[in-house]
Amino acid sequence: MSDTPSLARTGSERPTRVAVAIVAGHGGYLVGVRPAGAALAGMSEFPGGKLRAEETPEQAAERECLEETGIPVRAMGILATVVERYPHGLVEVNFVDCQPLEITANPRAPFRWIAVADLASLEFPKANEKILQRLVRSTSAR
Repeated sequence: MSDTPSLARTGSERPTRVAVAIVAGHGGYLVGVRPAGAALAGMSEFPGGKLRAEETPEQAAERECLEETGIPVRAMGILATVVERYPHGLVEVNFVDCQPLEITANPRAPFRWIAVADLASLEFPKANEKILQRLVRSTSAR
């Protein structure tokens, strides 16, 4: 399922493509806080970053998660793709379902395990709205 609007509505500007790893463990998800000086500083985020030219979103999610958190993951597939305009530009966010290959209680800072019930109290960038709703719904349905 894709939440991507057509690029015709966004003009000829090409979005910056990013991959975001959605990693479940310890009764919650891996979440960090964007550093000062970064776009959307101070907001909560799942591990992720820009795709390299030769990468798929799944490959980028695996690489970025390991680089940012120290936790190796296996990408299981894309959950959703959202295109969002921010003050710094147009961004295509690929949310990738990832399984941890090893679960550690202490991911690299600023990431930590956040309980599903606590996700709603955090401020995430707008592109995360639908995926957050989906995570909360799927957990409460179990």
